Amino acid sequence: MDTLNPIAKYKRLVIKIGSSLLIDKESSVLREKWLDSLASDIAALKSENYEIIIVSSGAVMLGRKILNLNAKTLPLEQLQAAASVGQISLSQYWNDALAKYNIISGQILLTPNITEQRRLFLNAKTTISTLLKLRAVPIINENDSVATAEIRYGDNDRLSARVASMVEADCLIILSDVDGLYNMPPENNKNAKHIAKIDKITDEIEAMAKGAASHLSRGGMITKIEAAKLATQAGTNMIISSGTKPNPITALLNGARHSLFVANQTHRAARKRWILGSLEVLGEIHIDEGAANALKRGNSLLPIGVTKIEGKFSRGDAVSIIADGKEIARGLAGMDNEEANLAKGKKSEAIIGLFGAKNRTELVHADNLVLFLEDDKENRRENYE
Repeated sequence: MDTLNPIAKYKRLVIKIGSSLLIDKESSVLREKWLDSLASDIAALKSENYEIIIVSSGAVMLGRKILNLNAKTLPLEQLQAAASVGQISLSQYWNDALAKYNIISGQILLTPNITEQRRLFLNAKTTISTLLKLRAVPIINENDSVATAEIRYGDNDRLSARVASMVEADCLIILSDVDGLYNMPPENNKNAKHIAKIDKITDEIEAMAKGAASHLSRGGMITKIEAAKLATQAGTNMIISSGTKPNPITALLNGARHSLFVANQTHRAARKRWILGSLEVLGEIHIDEGAANALKRGNSLLPIGVTKIEGKFSRGDAVSIIADGKEIARGLAGMDNEEANLAKGKKSEAIIGLFGAKNRTELVHADNLVLFLEDDKENRRENYE
C-alpha cells in the first residue's frame, strides 16, 4: 500500500455511500459503472484482509423511478412503498457488482430501535460479526419501508456512525460530493480553506458545516459533523472523502484530499465507560473464588463459577458481579435471569444440552465486562477513561 494511505493502520472499515453518488441526478438511475469501480476497490481492500461493511443509500430514489413517482414531495406511504420496491433493486445491484469479484453480500435493514435497544443491538452486532467472519460484506440501509418520521435515523450519515459504533469499526469512510470539511462552503467561496485533520469537534468546526445539501440526500455537511461526533466518541475515526469519480477508495489510498476526524478515545475505553456509567444495573451475579480469579486473568464469566442470581434482567442488560460480598466487576448479561438460574453451577456441555449449541455458554463475555481495579466506587470510572 502507498505510504500516503490514511487507512493503513486500520482493519475494520464502514464505508457510507450516499444517493448523490449512486444515482444519476438527471435520469434517476443507478450509476452502474461507478458502482462496479467501487466493487473493485472493495475487492482490493479485502485482498489486504480489511473487513468491509457498507452503508448504502439509494433505495427510495430507485423505487421512485420504478413506480413512476415523479412528484418532488411524496406522502409517507408512497415514500415507504418506493423504499420497499427500490431496496430489492439496490440489493441486487450490490450483489451483482460484488459477485464479479467472488464476494458474497448480505442485506441488513435497520431502524433506530435496533441500535438503541440492547437486546436488538446485540443480535444485529452478532449477525454483522458473523458475516464478517464468513468473509461476506454486509450491505446496510435504514428500513425506510416501515420507518416513520418519529422512528428513523433521519439520514444515512448518522446511521453509518451508529453502525460503526456498534461493530467497533476502526474507521468510518463517508464518500461525499465534496473532499472534506472547509471553513466555508467551497462552491460559493474561492478562498475556502480545506481542513485536513480535526482533533476535536468544537463550536467553530460545527459552524463551518453550514451549507446546502444535495437535492438527492437528506443531509449535508451538518449531518456529517453529527456523524463524526457519534463515531469519534465511540472510538471510531472518521474520514470524509470525495466519491464523485470512479475508484474513490483507491484514490483515497493514494493520497486523495480528505478530512480526518480523530477518535477521542479507544473502543475499549468507550465501551467500558458505557457499561460502567451509562447503564442501569438490573441484577447481581454472585461468584466463587475460582471464577473471580478467572475474571482477573481476562476470562469470560462462565456459569460453572456462579453461586447465586439476583434481580430480573434480560440478555444485554447491565449486571453487577459479586465475589465475597463485594462488587468486583460489571458487565452485560449473555442470558436473562431465568436462563442464568438454570445454568448456574453447570459446565458448558450441560448448558448446551439445556439451550442448544446455537446459544452462547458465557454468562458475561470478557468483551462486555469491566473488572474494577480497586474497591473505591468513586474512582471506578477514572480507571477506565
